[in-house]
Amino acid sequence: MNKPVFSRHHIFVILLFILQIFPAKSLYPYFVQYKEQYYKLYHIHYNQYPDDTIENIYWLERAVEADFCNPLYAMGKINDKKDWEKYRYLFMMHINLKLVEQHLRLGVKWDKQVAYFYNAPWKEQNLDSLNTAETCYKTALYYWNEAKIWAEKANAREFRFLFLTDLQFWEDEREKIANGKLNYERTINRELARLEKVRADFLAMDENTY
Repeated sequence: MNKPVFSRHHIFVILLFILQIFPAKSLYPYFVQYKEQYYKLYHIHYNQYPDDTIENIYWLERAVEADFCNPLYAMGKINDKKDWEKYRYLFMMHINLKLVEQHLRLGVKWDKQVAYFYNAPWKEQNLDSLNTAETCYKTALYYWNEAKIWAEKANAREFRFLFLTDLQFWEDEREKIANGKLNYERTINRELARLEKVRADFLAMDENTY
């Protein structure tokens, strides 16, 4: 499955936002280079507005693309090469899960749960909003599939009796994916199906609707 991409307009808005809130000269007092450093810039706000979510997506996507730091500076204790290998798989799984969550949050901001008849005068604007929400949900599905791949790697036979105790939450996520207790695909597909019905309701509106 190819990763859905935002339009050039969306990318421009995101980059403009980042430049506005993080001036290049005062961004951070150290050079951000590794996955772990980018991940530490990700944070949950009490009230998460779209700009907050876009900021988090930016840092998490940079984390996906960056290199791992030296094992000495990992987010959990690494004793040997096998620890290090599983750590990398768990990290990538967790990062992709966070990207799923953030894209779902972003999608909800543009989603229209119901096509109310009195919204007919703004039919086109609502359809555009639904298109943006759909892109967010499909991108979330892409990252969910990526998370499953990394979880499967961390579940390999060679790691069956190896647990990184410093990263128990990540280990719990891995186990929940393996046993099906964590399944974002169901949630995403349900939202996409509902969104399609709302879109159909808006498309059916005409000058006599309101």
